[in-house]
Amino acid sequence: MKMIEYIESFANHLKEALEIAKNSKLQKSNKRFNSVLIVGLGGSGIGGTIVKDIIATRCDVPVLSTKNYEIPGFVNKDTLVIVSSYSGNTEETISALKKCIIKNCEIAIVTSGGELKSIAKNQNYNHINIPSGNPPRAMFGYSFTILFCLLKHYKIINFDWEKDFYDSISLLEKEKNNIKKEASRLASKIHGKTPVIYVASGFEGAAIRFRQQLNENSKMLAWHHTIPEMNHNELLGWRINTKDLAVIFLRNNCDLEKNQTRIDISTKVIFKYSSNINEVWSKGSSVIQNTLYHINFGDWVSWFLSVLNNVDAVEIDVINFLKHELSKNNE
Repeated sequence: MKMIEYIESFANHLKEALEIAKNSKLQKSNKRFNSVLIVGLGGSGIGGTIVKDIIATRCDVPVLSTKNYEIPGFVNKDTLVIVSSYSGNTEETISALKKCIIKNCEIAIVTSGGELKSIAKNQNYNHINIPSGNPPRAMFGYSFTILFCLLKHYKIINFDWEKDFYDSISLLEKEKNNIKKEASRLASKIHGKTPVIYVASGFEGAAIRFRQQLNENSKMLAWHHTIPEMNHNELLGWRINTKDLAVIFLRNNCDLEKNQTRIDISTKVIFKYSSNINEVWSKGSSVIQNTLYHINFGDWVSWFLSVLNNVDAVEIDVINFLKHELSKNNE
């Protein structure tokens, strides 16, 4: 499939993932957890980053996402560990999982196959399988949804996340043509520039996803930062070497009022050095809806830029080369 087909199917992916979640047969657990660790990298790991943003103020235990061979020192037998790897063979993820097994953590797995699926079956871990044979980043809708299913199953969250997802699906279907139109316009405006993505804290995961999609689909560099943190450092960097930059503010009506004001003032400062400043306002009445709107919008921007850059949005030759070279060290 072409990347455009995956992006077109995003709302359907969310629907299908909800059905997978509904039909999953998970072992019950009455354990009380003192922490949650979500393990995953790349297209499989970004879901954990975004989920952490969304539930941080809505659950009573700390939630951390990690993208490394190692695990944090706090991890223990009372930690719920959710491991996400689309291929099931991500070496960093498997390394972290093995360390969690030694710590006797409660473990649940999201994958489409590979070594992770084998471990889940052999160890009798709760696991949910998602459709295989696709680019991991294009399967975000599945892995992201399943994380909420597992967090609800283990009683980490207690709000009606499913309603939020169904409402998000309706929103994305309703706004589909408008999203594509506005994404195409933004892609044309920032083409040939290096995108700088700013977002209020609480939505950093959406900005990271946007950046990663520009990297992988559009084959271009980008960076991101958050408000208010960038007001204490990066704002001063807008003095020199700014002519090839294009700014994108991802905005939400639910952003903290003080952060809304900071974004408005930051825009005035940056405008002195760059006129290529763009705002993308999410739609929807919840953080989940706002987040999924931004994600779908950013995916479309990355697709239109891949066309303008004349590159194959699916191709990942450099990453495959890296993995091949790393495998030589494991022989």
